[in-house]
Parts: sequence; structure tokens; C-alpha cells
Amino acid sequence: MNAPASEPVPPPITQPVIAASMAPAARHGLAILAVIAGIGAFSAMDAAMKGASLVVGVYSALLLRNALATLFALPIWALSGPVRPTRERLRLHAIRAAVTTSMASLFFYGLVRIPMAEAIAISFISPIIALFLAALMLGEVVRPRAILASLFGLVGVAVIGSGRFGTLDTSPETVKGIAAVLLSAVFYAVNLVLQRKQAQMTRPGEITLFQNLFCTLYVALPAPLLFVLPHGIEWGLVALAAASAALAHLLLSWGYARAETQVLVPIEYTAFPWAALLGWLIFQENVAIATLAGTVLIVAGCWVGTRNKISPAET
Repeated sequence: MNAPASEPVPPPITQPVIAASMAPAARHGLAILAVIAGIGAFSAMDAAMKGASLVVGVYSALLLRNALATLFALPIWALSGPVRPTRERLRLHAIRAAVTTSMASLFFYGLVRIPMAEAIAISFISPIIALFLAALMLGEVVRPRAILASLFGLVGVAVIGSGRFGTLDTSPETVKGIAAVLLSAVFYAVNLVLQRKQAQMTRPGEITLFQNLFCTLYVALPAPLLFVLPHGIEWGLVALAAASAALAHLLLSWGYARAETQVLVPIEYTAFPWAALLGWLIFQENVAIATLAGTVLIVAGCWVGTRNKISPAET
């Protein structure tokens, strides 16, 4: 779709000179590393948000995180040679922000009710959904290696579940937490596909700014009724969450612009070891032997999925 004549069309998204001179395999590897780092940044955000939400509630922590992340993203966008987004790009920013707002609200609601590692393990159903949504929405061909990688991940989650979910209590709050994370995973699958489409249309700086801006606007609607002003350390936790979210958006947008969704989706499974480590360090959430065994399978799945040959289009 061509942009209206009244709206400036941004120059083509070009690779940096250094990246352009790299071999395709090197660029591919950098995209994978960027996504792994982005998932780690999101895990740090989860830990900070859990700490803040336990004190001021999920709503207030989420609103402040989005607002601060918007402020952090503004200079990044300004320094990247900003161009006013077209209506088509604004529409995609708004749609993805609506999806991620629903996803985040449900996930953090569940996160304060169950351990971080369990919440992340449940959410791993979303990459499987995303693989097939990418085929439907983006026209990507789902290769057998990508399916095999996802099966490795699911088996890893099943092993973790056999050792961990059986020890969880069945209180109403725990059940609500599990249900919320499962529903969040559906929204996250849609988000993964929209993220790939978005990354192909514009630069990471623009995505980071407008993603957080629209999320802030959506969450702010019921603020007069629900907002609780934090005090003391909660401000630091929310600021850490916002900075981690902005960094994660930049890294993931950069990575998803340079590799296919099915190559990068299995890397989402690295969120589990991140969550297990942070949950143990910060919230004293124990990691069982089954958790470690499942993590090995998940990492194996990532290795299988990222050993796809680079297609001619990527060279």
C-alpha cells in the first residue's frame, strides 16, 4: 500500500556499513544474539515488574513502566533520524500495542500469583502458535527443522511441568494465575508475528517509541479509578522495568528485521533459564532437577532451530 502524498515516506531501511559487509552467516548470528539479549532484558523487566506489582499492584506498575519506557525511547527515536510515521505504520503500531497491552496485563496478573519459571514455562505454548500464524499472516514456509525445534521446546516444558507443576497448590489465586498466563500466551503468539511484520516496515527506534506510547495511552484510560502512586524502592523497580523494556524492544526489533520468525521463535525458550535464575536470585524460587533437565531440552531446541541454512533472500 502506498502512503498518502501528504505523508513523507521514510528512506529505505538499510543495513549499517559494517553489517552490510559481513557474510550472511555473521549477520544471521548477530540477529540471533540480539534476540537472546532482548529476551534477557525482558526477563529482567519481568523480575522488576513482579517486585513492583507485589507492592503497588499490576495496574499501577504497568502504567508507570509504559510511561517511563516512552520517555526513554523518545531520545533514541530522535537520534535515529526520525521520520513521521505513515498512517499504515501508525495503524500497525496501534494494533500491536493493543495486543501487547492485553498480553502484558494478563501475564503480570499471573506472575504475581505463580513463580517466574512456571509462568514462563506455561507461556512457551505461544511460539508454537506463532510458527503457524507466521505462515498464515506473513507467507513464511514452516520448515521441518523449525517444527522439530519447537517440539524439543515443548518436551522440555513437559519435563519441567512433571517436576514443578505437581508441587503447586490448587488455591483459586494459583488457578487464576495459570489461566491468565495461558491466555497471555495466545496474545504473545500474535505479537511475535506482528513484531516481524513491524520490523520489516520501519526502524527499531520508531517501533520502541510508538509501541510504548500507544501502550501508555491504552493503560491510562482507567487511571483515575485504579492508579496507586508508588513510594521509595518501587520507583526504582518501575524505572528498571521501563529501561529493560525499551532495551528489549530495540534488540528484538533489530533481530527480527534480519531473520525469519521461525528461526528466531525457538530462541524465545531461552526466557526460561533467564526466569529461573532471576526467580532464584531475587524471590528465592527454587529450581528443581526436572527444571534443569527441561532447560537442556529447550536449549537443544534452540540450537536445532537456528541451524537453518540461509536462504538466497537473506544473502
